[in-house]
Amino acid sequence: MKIELLRGDITLVPTIAIVNAANSSLLGGGGVDGAIHRAGGKQILEECMQIRQQRGGCKVGEAVITSAGNMPAQYVIHTVGPHWNGGKSRERYKLAKCYQNSLALADAYKISSIAFPNISTGIYRFPKQLAADIAIESVRSAVLKHVERIVFVCFDATNFALYKEKLQL
Repeated sequence: MKIELLRGDITLVPTIAIVNAANSSLLGGGGVDGAIHRAGGKQILEECMQIRQQRGGCKVGEAVITSAGNMPAQYVIHTVGPHWNGGKSRERYKLAKCYQNSLALADAYKISSIAFPNISTGIYRFPKQLAADIAIESVRSAVLKHVERIVFVCFDATNFALYKEKLQL
């Protein structure tokens, strides 16, 4: 498995799937979630609404999949990261589950390449260094049959520098 690092806009990354740091409603929001919904168009929202009708949304740590609409990717894997609560609410475990469940879903769909944003490090206030450690460990420890390429896409310079150091790139 190859791990790569990019700085930029995840909606433009040429992978089979991209991961959305969604909220539990799956109806779009701010940050990467809003950017993905805007770039993908109404098809993503319509599919998310169908998932809501079937399942009632998406819980923290879980993952669901839709098409990618107008983006270069074929799929969007939506996962809901935890809000940071000082480490008192099993946030580390929940964030690891976001990566694990997203990768498991990608593998189930025989997706060979996937791009991850920095889940929960924006308005959910997860400490960036700890989030990077969890993301990298979750990816490196995953046992996958189909996923061959994983790309961490950092929108901001702080996350990019952290990942570059931790991945030794």
